[in-house]
Amino acid sequence: MTSNEQQKQQTALIIGASRGLGCALAEEYLKRGWQVIATARGTARTPLHDLQAPAGDRLQIEHVDIDLPEQISALRQRLEGRPIDVLFVNAGISIEQDKTAAQMDTQAFTRMMVTNALSPMRVIETLDSLVAPGGVIAAMSSGLGSVANNRDGGWEGYRASKAALNTLMRSYAARQPVATRALLLIAPGWVRTDMGGSGAPLEISDSIPRVVDVVTSQTGCTGLQYLNRLGEIVPW
Repeated sequence: MTSNEQQKQQTALIIGASRGLGCALAEEYLKRGWQVIATARGTARTPLHDLQAPAGDRLQIEHVDIDLPEQISALRQRLEGRPIDVLFVNAGISIEQDKTAAQMDTQAFTRMMVTNALSPMRVIETLDSLVAPGGVIAAMSSGLGSVANNRDGGWEGYRASKAALNTLMRSYAARQPVATRALLLIAPGWVRTDMGGSGAPLEISDSIPRVVDVVTSQTGCTGLQYLNRLGEIVPW
């Protein structure tokens, strides 16, 4: 790689990349020649670590639990001076999918709201200054987060947490004095992962490359959009 190419190499920071969609995001950016900083919770070996040997120094793995604000702040300090082109917050959990809101355990509901909505926004608020003007800040939402499209119920706690994420991201966008970066909420589709289950219609390969295409297409744009993996607008 020439010095010119090194200067042009872009960097993606993927939060919540230990497995599933997050790990696939890290792998896809590496395939496209990007520098990737990816986080995993805890120190146990995960599928993300399997990418380290082939990627070499293009993959930097950080250990962060996004539900612990002090760990987010420590990551911000470690990355001081590192320009980021894409910040993608992927972390999310689903608990008691088959229960209604009235049936759900309070602790389970609270944990989803913290991990799926509050913590991603804390990450974005803490790390946003690292993202260069013209870059992209994205959060992994879900089609289930659309209030307008909720015609069947199900996954009620998870739906609520993703709708909360969408609302908080919209508030964040409204507070920006000047829009200098694209802000995205991404619905990747129902994908076969540990969380999506074996009955999901999409493989990871059907979703994540297209998600990265959508994020890339928004480089240099400004303002908030809620989009699916095909780049189509999802109703709020």
